[in-house]
Amino acid sequence: MKGEVGLVCFDWGGVILRICRSWKEACARAGLVYHAELEEPGRTAARRELSEAYQVGRVGGEAFFRAMAETTEGRYSATDVQRVHDAWLIEEYPGVDPVLKRLRAAGVVTGLLSNTNERHWARQRPGMHGQRAFGAVLNLTHRHASHIMGLAKPSREIYERFASEVGVRPGRVLFFDDLVDNVEAARGAGWRAERIDPDGDTASQIEAALQRYGVG
Repeated sequence: MKGEVGLVCFDWGGVILRICRSWKEACARAGLVYHAELEEPGRTAARRELSEAYQVGRVGGEAFFRAMAETTEGRYSATDVQRVHDAWLIEEYPGVDPVLKRLRAAGVVTGLLSNTNERHWARQRPGMHGQRAFGAVLNLTHRHASHIMGLAKPSREIYERFASEVGVRPGRVLFFDDLVDNVEAARGAGWRAERIDPDGDTASQIEAALQRYGVG
């Protein structure tokens, strides 16, 4: 496989950045009471629909927080939802920043393709209301986000749009994502894709895959 990769692309949450995996976990990090009754399927579906609209830019942040609060019937305010939302991003995985810096120093073309939103995206740089910044992705050459593109993984269109905009043939992209559906969709679009286990050492998993593909 050596010499076949022209761009290494990463997902953000679950690969570079450790994130909460549930509303319950995020409530705990935000210091708020978790209401288990909100996991009723109807309410969960409503929250999922709102989140999907938010991450493709159809709903703005303030409207999203208000609408999410309304699904809780007074258990959480819009401010509470925002606190949970901000708590969702935890920390960059140890060892990933050096990997990205090494790739940049080696002249490897890199990218980011993330399902995210405007408020989380802003935290790549300092200054988001005193929130911790996560700047490892600033080492990447091409950074693309669902809320800007108006598309989200695992739709085939987002992979095709990304490859077209960065000017690389699909078969020359090596992609890392923590979700099986996204990995399979990337492969369906002609990309080379590897799943990263978000509960493991993501940096070592990335390095091992890079070595297999002869990158960097």
